[in-house]
Amino acid sequence: MSKELEESQHGCEICGKSFPTGNDLVKHICFHTGEKPFHCDTCGKSFSQNGSLSKHRRTHTGEKPFHCDICGKSFTLNSTLFVHKNIHSAEKPYNCDVCGKSFSASSTLIKHIRIHTGEKPYECDICGQAFTEDGQLKSHRRIHTGERPYQCDICSKSFSVSSTLTKHIRIHTGEKPCECDICGKAFTEDGQLRRHRRIHTGERPYQCDICSKSFAGISDLNTHKRIHTRERPYQCDICSKSFSANSSFIRHKRVHTGEKPHRCDICGKAFSQNSDLTKHKGIHTV
Repeated sequence: MSKELEESQHGCEICGKSFPTGNDLVKHICFHTGEKPFHCDTCGKSFSQNGSLSKHRRTHTGEKPFHCDICGKSFTLNSTLFVHKNIHSAEKPYNCDVCGKSFSASSTLIKHIRIHTGEKPYECDICGQAFTEDGQLKSHRRIHTGERPYQCDICSKSFSVSSTLTKHIRIHTGEKPCECDICGKAFTEDGQLRRHRRIHTGERPYQCDICSKSFAGISDLNTHKRIHTRERPYQCDICSKSFSANSSFIRHKRVHTGEKPHRCDICGKAFSQNSDLTKHKGIHTV
């Protein structure tokens, strides 16, 4: 290395590593000191680098500046976009040696292998519940903290998970991007489409280990199991009535609030339950 280049380098006195600018050196030293001088003005979380803070802020704003030039899908991180693009290339170089399934990203293979091993390396330090993915643990922790960092800019409702906010926004926009290729019915969520397809296929992959009854959706199985356990985890904080299914609980709360979210698109009359709206529409068809 020339003398001029050596003098242009900024060396770390702790580990000896060199950097082209003093600013890069300052950022690097934060790793040694543990200093986190960049603070989020929304939630107070701190970071050692301004770039990390910028990425974090997108969890609050919902900004997704990295766009796939093939399908138009957007992402908060460039690294996520890079992994996504492998879907279009059809290249899946990472193979599971247990079942032979292939994946476009090594991280996806690692997560998949845990299906076979049963490994759940991410444990909640509050309640001890374990998860296969770090993201699942982060979302779970918000149950304890009450944190809801994702806010709808239309109605101000907030959510603990960004994907839930994305699904919620479709209530306002009416967007239903997930369409059944058999009958053409459209849904707001991919999970709803998967469950719907089982109507056509007759598939019922979720089986009760007590009575062997099978269900098309995991949520249906979980609700069913409460028949055996008599568990009623959803309790009304107004009248204390409890329910085994969240959907029943939501319908019940409308008795107290008077909310009528199901509106007839012909005459404008509103109903608290979708089934009542369906019955009502029969008046217009006569």
